[in-house]
Amino acid sequence: MFGMMHSPAQSYAKVGVDVAIETSDPHRLVLMLFDGAMAAVSLARVHMEAGETAQKGAAISKAIDLVSSGLKASLDMASGGELAERLAALYDYMAQRLLFANMKNNLAALDEVSELLGSLRDAWAQIAPSQSAAA
Repeated sequence: MFGMMHSPAQSYAKVGVDVAIETSDPHRLVLMLFDGAMAAVSLARVHMEAGETAQKGAAISKAIDLVSSGLKASLDMASGGELAERLAALYDYMAQRLLFANMKNNLAALDEVSELLGSLRDAWAQIAPSQSAAA
C-alpha cells in the first residue's frame, strides 16, 4: 500500500492537519486537502484586508503547504500521465500566485487561487467512488 509515491494520507499528515486520517478513504482525504487549502486562502484574505501581516503570512504558508506538500505530493506521477503532469504544473502555479499575493498584498491573486482550488475540488468531488450511503 505504501510504495515510493506518497499516499494522500501521508501527504495530509505531512502538512500537520489534525484529523483522524487513518479512517478516511484516499478520495475523501484529497477533498479534505482542497477544503483546507481553500479555508487557508480565505483566512489569508481576511488577514490581508485587516492589515495583519504575520497572520496573513501564516495562512498563506499553510495554503502553500497544502497545495505543494499535500495535493501535488499525492499525485500519482507514474500512472497519472499527462493529467498528473498538468495538475502538478497547476499546483506549482498556485503556489507561485500565493507567494506573489503574500509579497504584494494582492487580493486578486488570492481570489484566483481560490477559484482554481474550488473548480478542481468540484471536479474531484464529481468522480467520487460510489458509496453505500450518501454523506
